[in-house]
Amino acid sequence: MAYDTHETIQRLWQRFIRDELDGLPAEQRRAVVQEMENRLSQLLGTAGGDGTASFIDLVGLGKDGVLPFGDVSYPNLVADFDEAIVPSQLHAAADLYFVFQHERMGVFRVAEVLRKLFRDGRMRIQRGPGARSLYLLEKWQPLRYGVRDRAIAYMRVFNYGKAPRPAGAIVNVNFHYQLVALMSSLAQYYRDLVIGEVIRGSQNIEQRPYGTIATIQRLGTDLRYAVDRASYGNILALTHETGLYLKQILELFDAPDIKKAWDANSKWDVLERLLDQYFGGARELSQRAKMAETGRRVLLWVANSAFDSTEDATRFQVEAQTAGASAEAWIAAYRMTNEGRRFPGVAQHLRWAVGLPDKDARMVAG
Repeated sequence: MAYDTHETIQRLWQRFIRDELDGLPAEQRRAVVQEMENRLSQLLGTAGGDGTASFIDLVGLGKDGVLPFGDVSYPNLVADFDEAIVPSQLHAAADLYFVFQHERMGVFRVAEVLRKLFRDGRMRIQRGPGARSLYLLEKWQPLRYGVRDRAIAYMRVFNYGKAPRPAGAIVNVNFHYQLVALMSSLAQYYRDLVIGEVIRGSQNIEQRPYGTIATIQRLGTDLRYAVDRASYGNILALTHETGLYLKQILELFDAPDIKKAWDANSKWDVLERLLDQYFGGARELSQRAKMAETGRRVLLWVANSAFDSTEDATRFQVEAQTAGASAEAWIAAYRMTNEGRRFPGVAQHLRWAVGLPDKDARMVAG
């Protein structure tokens, strides 16, 4: 398609859209505009010329010689940076976050204690399902990826822990800042929707100072890119192996003979009693369990979302609703942890995340 033809089609298309919108009700216009934009993009993309041929015509080496600039084929430039990710890496990173929170809870340390007690004959179980699971757990040893490997993986992908940074590896140093900012933006978005429904009596709110769709999409895209950039190498294999190992450990804690040996009603009681006896107390079990569940859910939502800047607001509201509820639950749990006690609140943190000074943020909020 020639350059002049491309420009003409765009002008005529915009005029056609304006004429069509004049005869439509207001509630239908947004959907029609979006569909028209998609059809225009498809039309221009299909009719665009070959990039190599366009360059040859531009420099005058084509079969027609030197052409006027308006007759040279228009380049079809595609913006695909945000889609250049590896989904399997992002899914593995989400599961690794789940594993990390259980590591913080002490699940792996307690499993090691049970294994030693069973081996040394210091726990009165024999032939039950727990004894069988402990035997199988013994067969897992040594794991291909042990404590040190997991610590390095947490450092690389999340910048969590105190493991040494591997020389030459990419470390996602901003993960926690981006994660908290995304959680805050999701929470603020749905809080604003609730306020709009209560005050205005409808689902439409004209002023959303911080919880806008654009903010969520920008933070989500940046977080996804950073996680994808740091989760190469053995992260997928390590997460798969460690996830299977964690699943077996949790099933072990829930075995009837193990619960009876520790006078426990659930696997979490087993975990708490062993942490109290051998590690000086159980801390933040409820909070870490909720952060593991909701954090993984939000990270999977980030991995699977298109983050299209032209997405319809109503559809986004429906599709992101589960992630928004998970973000609120994550923040509630996070604020009860040691590092989360300094969390200043959703609105204030989101002002900082989008780069607004306190004074300007108060003016926007007021």
